[in-house]
Amino acid sequence: QVQLVESGGGLVHPGGSLTLSCAASGSIFSINAMGWYRQAPGKQRELVATITNGGSTNYADSVKGRFTISRDNAKNTVYLQMNSLKPEDTGVYYCNAGAVGWDLGEYDYWGQGTQVTVSS
Repeated sequence: QVQLVESGGGLVHPGGSLTLSCAASGSIFSINAMGWYRQAPGKQRELVATITNGGSTNYADSVKGRFTISRDNAKNTVYLQMNSLKPEDTGVYYCNAGAVGWDLGEYDYWGQGTQVTVSS
């Protein structure tokens, strides 16, 4: 079982920056890809960025060049540096982790979400 705890959300003006963090804890064989998703009011949850345990990254087109995902494997923590924020970046941001259990089964975990509001 893995618990994901997110932090770093808040209210920011357009053009501002925020950094989200997500720490994974619990007993698991390994954590593979980690990522961030977001859900705006009235919309479906969408991918923001993902990163493999080898460091390969993938971004939604809407955030390329503005957001940077990174991870510290030793701390099982993933970060999302968000710059040049826009009102359309507003939403609840969820951390996701793909993991392999001690039974070698594959599991998918989600954090509780952290609110990001971009508004003047």
